[in-house]
Amino acid sequence: MAEEAGMFFVQQTVGSVLCCKCGIPMAPNAANMCVKCLRTEVDITEGLQKHVIIVHCPECDTYLQPPRTWIKAQLESKELLTFCVKRVKNLNKVKLVDAGFIWTEPHSKRLKVKLRVQKEVLNGAVLEQTCTVEYVVQDQMCESCTRVQANPDQWVAAVQLRQHVSHRRTFFFLEQLILKHDAAARAIRITQMDQGIDFFFANRSHGVKFVEFLGKVVPVKSRSDKQLVSHDTKSNNYNYKHTFSVELCPICREDLICLPPKVSASLGHLGPLVICTKVSNNIILLDPFTLRHCFLDADQYWRSAFKSLLSSRQLIEYIVLDIESCASEVTVGGSTYLLADAQVARLSDFGKNDTIYFVKTHLGHLLSPGDYALGYDLHAANTNDMELNKYKGFVLPDVVLIKKSYEEKRMKKRGKPRAWKLKSLGMEIDDSAKGKFDEEKMDAEYEKFLEDLEENPELRFNVSLYRNKEYQPSDMASVTDGEDAPTVPLDELLGDLNLTEAETDYDDMKE
Repeated sequence: MAEEAGMFFVQQTVGSVLCCKCGIPMAPNAANMCVKCLRTEVDITEGLQKHVIIVHCPECDTYLQPPRTWIKAQLESKELLTFCVKRVKNLNKVKLVDAGFIWTEPHSKRLKVKLRVQKEVLNGAVLEQTCTVEYVVQDQMCESCTRVQANPDQWVAAVQLRQHVSHRRTFFFLEQLILKHDAAARAIRITQMDQGIDFFFANRSHGVKFVEFLGKVVPVKSRSDKQLVSHDTKSNNYNYKHTFSVELCPICREDLICLPPKVSASLGHLGPLVICTKVSNNIILLDPFTLRHCFLDADQYWRSAFKSLLSSRQLIEYIVLDIESCASEVTVGGSTYLLADAQVARLSDFGKNDTIYFVKTHLGHLLSPGDYALGYDLHAANTNDMELNKYKGFVLPDVVLIKKSYEEKRMKKRGKPRAWKLKSLGMEIDDSAKGKFDEEKMDAEYEKFLEDLEENPELRFNVSLYRNKEYQPSDMASVTDGEDAPTVPLDELLGDLNLTEAETDYDDMKE
């Protein structure tokens, strides 16, 4: 400011003094010694522990935090760095400025951490030094892994997850939720049963935590029981085996439901025919003829516990002949719907007879003349539902459309690898249920689940998608008729990206 105003400005210079030890010029400090001489006089890292032994469990990849806590951490992660720094003794006597790993061979059983510390020394001078702490990794199995290795069947808590429906699509989705949130990390064994999955844990608290996780993501009801294994009369200690029976709601997405009269009245006379559009911790029900909707939580559902009238395995393909919107768009649970009047015909009857159905649908924003749609044929369906008979004078519609069909556009893509893939739980198949599993049926249901992920972005929100290394873009380049089929955008396939691949790509770019 003084120079801009034309005023005289005196530049300040920092004087220098001679080091009292070696006599070189230096900036003045409280000790009147240069940094090299000061480090020869004082070593602030003298009291720090330079060699530390840490215990690692090779089975579950955890580290022992004395006295009995085991911490899960990956190599060169923030969690492992924090754990290593806390194990250094006398670190509270200095000020920690920075810490970082020094690369070591992964199989050397050695970890090296470079610490940068500060401390006030002679006459108030602050000295900063670096030191390297070496950690020797000793392998020792934790208590739970030791128990499993000694006897794999020695479990303390078992969670029996069941859903009484004719398909396993719910378990495919629930498996991805468990993997994304790492909810079954403490399970010592996972067994696939006929109508569900069994999870075995070495601790009751792990089973309770897993049941609480299930209650937050899907509507469930559970009950627990315990069986006495042993009793020590001298110390009065009891050992129990705990069993948690968890039943999933039998209502699935895309199911057609006839609400009981009492439930319909409590929901403002909704329906009685409604569609389940989404199942999370709440069940979203939509009236496809009026676009009225409601949200049911687990407590509300299990008080009435109604069942589906028709499930997704009974969907039939229709062709849309004409469609005309008759209302404005409505957003329900993040999805958009538009009420429209449509003329449809069964694809199997198209060209054979002149049977045309006039229906009202909620898919007016998706369907156009010539498109295909999946729906329920109530005109020919044999429905023996007690709740439906309670509605006097109610006339069933001939067709209820559920979703748009891309089956024809997927025909040429069938059998070819996708650009993405999913992880799976390491499940064992129960010996008593091996004969009940139909491999072709399971593969078909899993394929339907993958197609649902491609069609529904909301369904992919809670699923981790990974890049498929076997996918070749040239395989899809020859497909022309399948370009309009829904696919997963590449920007969602970031789960398989790791640091080594990123560094390799960066090195290639520099070259």
